[in-house]
Amino acid sequence: MAPRFAPLALVPALLLGGCAASVAAPETPSPTPTAAFPLTIDNCGTEVTFDAAPERVVTIKSTSTEMMLALGVGDRIVGTAFQDGPVPEEWADAASGIPSLADKMPNEETVLASEPDLVYAGWESAFSADTAGERAELASLGVASYVQPAACQSAGRPAKLDFDEVFREIEQAGDIFGVPQAADELVAAQQEQLAAIEPADGSPTALWWSSGTDTPYVGAGIGAPELLLETAGLTNIAADVDATWAPLGWEAIIAADPDVIVLVDSDWNSAQHKMEYLAGNPATAAMTAVTEQRYIVVPFAASEAGVRSVWAAASIASQYAELGQK
Repeated sequence: MAPRFAPLALVPALLLGGCAASVAAPETPSPTPTAAFPLTIDNCGTEVTFDAAPERVVTIKSTSTEMMLALGVGDRIVGTAFQDGPVPEEWADAASGIPSLADKMPNEETVLASEPDLVYAGWESAFSADTAGERAELASLGVASYVQPAACQSAGRPAKLDFDEVFREIEQAGDIFGVPQAADELVAAQQEQLAAIEPADGSPTALWWSSGTDTPYVGAGIGAPELLLETAGLTNIAADVDATWAPLGWEAIIAADPDVIVLVDSDWNSAQHKMEYLAGNPATAAMTAVTEQRYIVVPFAASEAGVRSVWAAASIASQYAELGQK
């Protein structure tokens, strides 16, 4: 009988501006591969076959790096690129020795220099001639490629993201890396945490502001922002926009006058900078959420679908509850 693996459980915690997520991480023994190979997957319209669990992986974007850390296979990462922020403290030791290949998108030469057998990306745009390499080109060199399915654009994009899809991706990653039992236990722990979230009463309205100032780039109606807001009991003012993220003019935002504003925090566009912009712009300073300082902060690394999605939804719900007590 294969050993059971303790999952890295994502525990709800109140996030204050810019702080990393708090993640409960029971001691996790090194997983023993148990999945059946070869394994063939249709990934964003590209067929990928794994003859064995990948042992040398380049991860692009935080979501792919954190997926591997959560499954206990971070020791297989030979390089990362385009990381959106620090990993949660409980994964810091496991991630500390992993080299960074590039601050943003790496080029194919840099990726291949790490001799990976898999390039695992959180965005489909990671695979092009100008970035990590086209998927067919990498395959011809013996390097597999995989995009987290929630980020598919060319084919296979979920019509609307839900937690069944988030959990399916965890399970698929468990199969790819040969640790299905670790994935099953992680999903079970997250399902329990998801069930414990207490959504806000009354469906208060919310703006999800990711980036941009002249024209804000906001969470729209079919991706991770919508899923997290819905789960927390909030009503997205851009829910009718058929996109994951989309531009939305200040005029429309001011007219909607959301009850709360979710600020995505990053090094390049911090939550504090967003607050200062809102307060300093006469057109937005009179908005209810601005005058009452009704802000919720989510780190960029937790704003896209992945192993922190349940934690992010719980954090949003918790932060909103705290706003109600002020």
